[in-house]
Amino acid sequence: MNMTDMKPCRSQYLTLRGLRYHVRHWGPEGGPVVVMLHGWMDVSATFQFLVDAMQRQVHVIAPDWRGFGQTDWAQGGYWFADYLADLDALLAHYSPDAPVDLLGHSLGANVAGIYAGVRPARVKRLVLLEGFGMPATASSQAPQRYAQWLDEVQEQPFLRTYATRQDVALRLQKNNRRLTDARAEFLSMHWSAQNAQGEWALQADPRHRYANPVLYRLDEVLSCWQAVQASVLWIDAADSELMPRFGNPEQADAEIARRKGHLAHVTSLRVQNAGHMLHHDQPEEIGRAIDTFLE
Repeated sequence: MNMTDMKPCRSQYLTLRGLRYHVRHWGPEGGPVVVMLHGWMDVSATFQFLVDAMQRQVHVIAPDWRGFGQTDWAQGGYWFADYLADLDALLAHYSPDAPVDLLGHSLGANVAGIYAGVRPARVKRLVLLEGFGMPATASSQAPQRYAQWLDEVQEQPFLRTYATRQDVALRLQKNNRRLTDARAEFLSMHWSAQNAQGEWALQADPRHRYANPVLYRLDEVLSCWQAVQASVLWIDAADSELMPRFGNPEQADAEIARRKGHLAHVTSLRVQNAGHMLHHDQPEEIGRAIDTFLE
């Protein structure tokens, strides 16, 4: 990857629901809008390789979620419903009168999928990258989860720091063995920043690491999916590190198929030689699939 061949992006800052949000833009302002939502412990620059691979002339809008990247940290903590409300405010700002094409990865895909069911008129087409959700929870887990959260909020959380930015790049490659040196180097520039002590710290609020005291209610998620009117492109990875949470390969495939069955208009793609960060591993294949889907 030659960094000089990257499509240029521009940054904008605006206030959404009381927080100063950083929003990254690629492509012509007058082009069709595609909103891209990054995952947990990530930043909007994560989509650079995917944007480079796409051939369609679109206006990509990608925010740093609250508490990530260059967006303000939320003093009241982080709650899933706030992501939905932030997205609602973002779309009201950039596309108040027309639906948008919406893409999300991981956390961003979970937000996008629910939002498309809650606000079906606001989403024209939906792309979910590894957006299959989390394992279902049982109400019996609530006491332990609340206790864990109460214990954690009494302590000051922290994220480890790194001596050099090259160490950050190596950590990214440790997390994803497919990540090339050039891509790891690029991501390290946006994933971290130098602090007052001269160390490199991740651009993320450590409080994101608190356990969520609110259980994942799969039946509610699937009810939202059933209300989605947009056509959906579902993309997952053959070597997803998250899929084993649903059991062995046959069990996982069966559960994913069951969940997808709640979406009325869905096209599926499984990307080979790719893990959970599939838009880093195979951006060209995913870019071609998205270009075709958006035609």
